Amino acid sequence: MSQLHIYRDTPPTELLFESSDPVAISAELEAVGVHFEQWQATKILADNALDSEILHAYNNDIIRLKQLGGYQTVDVIALQRGNPNAASLREKFLFEHTHNEDEVRFFVAGQGLFCLHIESKVYQVLCQQGDLISVPKNTPHWFDMGSDPEFTAIRLFNNTEGWVAKETGSNIATQFPLLD
Repeated sequence: MSQLHIYRDTPPTELLFESSDPVAISAELEAVGVHFEQWQATKILADNALDSEILHAYNNDIIRLKQLGGYQTVDVIALQRGNPNAASLREKFLFEHTHNEDEVRFFVAGQGLFCLHIESKVYQVLCQQGDLISVPKNTPHWFDMGSDPEFTAIRLFNNTEGWVAKETGSNIATQFPLLD
């Protein structure tokens, strides 16, 4: 179940809002410029579906987003439980950073925790199967996939370079709850 927790950025223990209602989550995030929506596949996908099958099942939504956001490239990323590189992969995203483009992710399966540092608040968005989140460019954030990640996600990019992060230098990501 998707969840949103909003905290003050200092002290990080003060919870201001929490919800698992997708409509409430979307409204709270839209108020700060973050897009959140839920998608349905056009057909049932097997657990071992090929990337091309995944992209085909969500093609209508992908086309719509590409037209709206000018996204040039789309791919699928997947991690399975028991990955021997899980700790280093997790660490790669657990620091506050920004991008020169929107960070758009749709969760086909599994889950991930996006943490957005906007104004004086931290928005922790637990995205699960069916959730799409679009974090606007230059928004400070970090991502936690958990200690034993399992997810499949569609990624959309404005450039052909893919994921390029700029570290903010803040240690705020160490002060908030992790996925597990």
